[in-house]
Amino acid sequence: MSNARVNRESRGSRTAAMALMLLLAIYFLLPIYFLIVAATKPQGDLATTNGLAFSHFNLFDNLRVLFTRSDGIFGRWAVNTVIYAVLGAAVGTLISALCGYALAKFRFRGREFLFSVILGGVLVPTTALALPLFLLFSATGIVNTYLAVFLPSIVSPFGVYLARIFANAAVPQELIESARLDGAGEFRTFFSVSFRLMTPALVTIFLFQFVAIWNNFFLPMVMLQKESLFPITLGLYQWNGQTARAPLLQQSVITGSLVSIVPVIIVFILLQRFWRTGLAAGSLK
Repeated sequence: MSNARVNRESRGSRTAAMALMLLLAIYFLLPIYFLIVAATKPQGDLATTNGLAFSHFNLFDNLRVLFTRSDGIFGRWAVNTVIYAVLGAAVGTLISALCGYALAKFRFRGREFLFSVILGGVLVPTTALALPLFLLFSATGIVNTYLAVFLPSIVSPFGVYLARIFANAAVPQELIESARLDGAGEFRTFFSVSFRLMTPALVTIFLFQFVAIWNNFFLPMVMLQKESLFPITLGLYQWNGQTARAPLLQQSVITGSLVSIVPVIIVFILLQRFWRTGLAAGSLK
């Protein structure tokens, strides 16, 4: 009787968990579904048809209008976003890996204090740093340039934290000592031995950095005035503010929003194998 009751409770718990997960999946996927549906409609159907129902399929015409509007400025925004996100995430991941590895494997005075300062940086919202960064970059003359968005993007206190935690768990000290005995320098030891062992964690850091930079809006809004330097987020925001005067921009904003999430999905699909490996390794450790 007791076993039957336990089995019923177990089945009930699984059913409740699956129902909750299904509701959460619907909650998170519904906006994406709405965006896909809206991006396939002509401008006139946006207000006259059900928002969750397909009507006349006009996606390819919407894409053509999107990429030809204003002399193809959206394509320039897309290139800018790729530069900011891919290059910024790659450089930021490398810096985080070097800093986290040094904090994990080297003993020096003030190490724990420095790590505490970095942890404090995790708690500081990025919006609070926008104005000080603007004043600093104004004094150095790099406002309204690529560097104004790129330089803040390569600094990630959370990435340093993750890199230190994973370096402690994944890189044996004996392996480092063995490499040093074989005559390898510190940088060679890091890139030939430790870097490979830390790859799953570095992929996770890269994904966090990539998504944060790709979705970054407030910093470019503060730093940039040239439309040719805008990322997609700021460009679509500018177009959305003009829809009262130019209603036809509404469809381009919706289609551009759909296009902007496609690269993020592709990056997650391509890197999920490494990410799952890192999660599994972290659970075992």
